[in-house]
Amino acid sequence: MTDAPDHHATEKRLITETGVAARVAQIVEPSLEGLGFRLVRVRVTGQNGCTVQIMAERPDGTMTVEDCEAVSRTISPLLDVDDPIGRAYHLEISSPGIDRPLVRAGDFARWAGHEAKVELAVPLEGRKRFRGLIRAPEGATVRIDLPDAKEGTPASYELRLADIGEAHLVLTDDLIRESLRRGSAPAQDEDEEGEDEAPGAPL
Repeated sequence: MTDAPDHHATEKRLITETGVAARVAQIVEPSLEGLGFRLVRVRVTGQNGCTVQIMAERPDGTMTVEDCEAVSRTISPLLDVDDPIGRAYHLEISSPGIDRPLVRAGDFARWAGHEAKVELAVPLEGRKRFRGLIRAPEGATVRIDLPDAKEGTPASYELRLADIGEAHLVLTDDLIRESLRRGSAPAQDEDEEGEDEAPGAPL
């Protein structure tokens, strides 16, 4: 791996959570960093009653089943003590997957040349959704080339990183091959049984 400089380990996320998921992220992120992992995303869904999904990875983009288990053992007690959910939940630790969310400037740089879907929080020229090939960020912006742009419409846009509300890679054959080459394609996502109920915490 030559595309994961050390500063990526502490690079802050551009895209973060809101509400309960943000509280979970605030609780677990320092411990994840202490273990040598980076938080990618927290999602709280109604699946199986309530599921807390935490995506994490090493700075080089890898995340093994053993890594998922180690993360679960560390952060489960933290969530039990702080109890941000307030009711029974399932804890799921996973890698970001091949069609991963892009949450840091370094993610866009690492996967430059691959197809992504980007949704802006702030519209640009009247549109918020873009799908195309992303380029390495330059300063505060990232370029996205639209291969299917209609005649008379822009073939590329410069998007402000600070205006991006959601972004993730699109699953393509090229992306799968590159993920396998880099060793960042997950062998499987680890679905931890987690805590159906948080011991010692009122639910």
